[in-house]
Amino acid sequence: MGDPLYAGDIGLAVVLITLLKVVITFVLLLVSVMMMVWFERKIIADMQHRIGPNRAGPWGILQTLADGIKLFFKEDLLPERAERRVFHIAPLLALVPAFLAFSIIPIGGDFNGGDGTISMFGHRTFVQLADPPIGVLFVLAMSGLGVYGIMLAGWASGSKYPLLGSVRASAQIVSYEAALGLSLAAVLLVTGAVSTHDIVASQAGSGVRTVTNWVVFTVGFVPAITFILAAIAELNRPPFDLVEAEQELVGGFNTEYSSIRFALFYLTEFMNTITMSALFVTLFFGGPAGPLHFSVLPNLWPFVNFLAKLLVFLYFFVWLRGTLPRYRYDQLMDLGWKRLIPLALGWLLLLGAIRLAQDYDWKGGEVAALIVICGLLLVGFALLQLSLRAARRTREDPVDEAVDPYGAPLRSDAGPAARDAKSDGAGSDGVRPVERVF
Repeated sequence: MGDPLYAGDIGLAVVLITLLKVVITFVLLLVSVMMMVWFERKIIADMQHRIGPNRAGPWGILQTLADGIKLFFKEDLLPERAERRVFHIAPLLALVPAFLAFSIIPIGGDFNGGDGTISMFGHRTFVQLADPPIGVLFVLAMSGLGVYGIMLAGWASGSKYPLLGSVRASAQIVSYEAALGLSLAAVLLVTGAVSTHDIVASQAGSGVRTVTNWVVFTVGFVPAITFILAAIAELNRPPFDLVEAEQELVGGFNTEYSSIRFALFYLTEFMNTITMSALFVTLFFGGPAGPLHFSVLPNLWPFVNFLAKLLVFLYFFVWLRGTLPRYRYDQLMDLGWKRLIPLALGWLLLLGAIRLAQDYDWKGGEVAALIVICGLLLVGFALLQLSLRAARRTREDPVDEAVDPYGAPLRSDAGPAARDAKSDGAGSDGVRPVERVF
């Protein structure tokens, strides 16, 4: 259907309304990021029995603004071996896709009793900056572009530590794009829509149906769980924040950045968190459509519904950060490739088979075939798990004395010390399995 604002002739009024929506979206997102940083610091402080920010403004609410001003006036350093142009443009390549992804999120509009539009200066329009035909696929495209900002930031820094951090970041994001895309495909299959506005409209209803129509129930929870886990890895949020594992990589891809350019990466991280939470609410929990709907101020309550759901999942992200320890990198990759992708793919095939059965009114034989297909999927998944366990046991078996569990050769000492080692219980060739040669 598209935004009715652009259905007719595009005059000066339409252009001005569009510019106003751009400004409102940008300001709303920036203020949301500032509040999110304060919200996370206060919640984590409360979990750890600390006070948290309490000096700048009431309850420390202006602390983020003060930190931003401080970073703005810090010296902007440039490494000697850095690629100057790429080094300067990389933060923008990470920031711009984060803002563009949020532009397609509907944050208001009456979906329970209307078409999700509001009136602005005599024109009907959606409460979102844009509603492209490709819909949620636009978010995947912007997520892929964001990888370039991180990768180029590490490469252009002229140091091996940022480069290692950017390579790990790229591998992590690309690995979890597959699971994220499969969970999105399940939503598109069930709702039959690609546009974010149409996805919200398909979940609207009245009475109890304002909740039971949510996609999280119609797809069977699994795609929602897959999406949120993949989103945490995409966002580099704990416990999957391996991109900035400071005990291993100094500071990750942004080690060499300072001043406002470092602040842009910091801003991008929290902006992506808000965007992904808003997208999760839109896809699985009805977006602005919800149980709070009254005749008084009808245009306000959809925004209240959206904001309440968004705060729940933002708190969920903060709660994970204050609760769970960081994963190892091999555990992160195992979860993505060996758990989430097979689970999401199998569930998508199951939903597709159910949709076919509904569309073609399958009878007994077809239903039996569906059951056989589901059984084969379960058997395949079980065989995959058994093979993974067998491989894990093989890795844990004792290895030859000449190498350690990592495959590195062990040092063999020569001279009298080696001869004495034989009598101390070392191997016949004088090898001590406690020293590794790097």
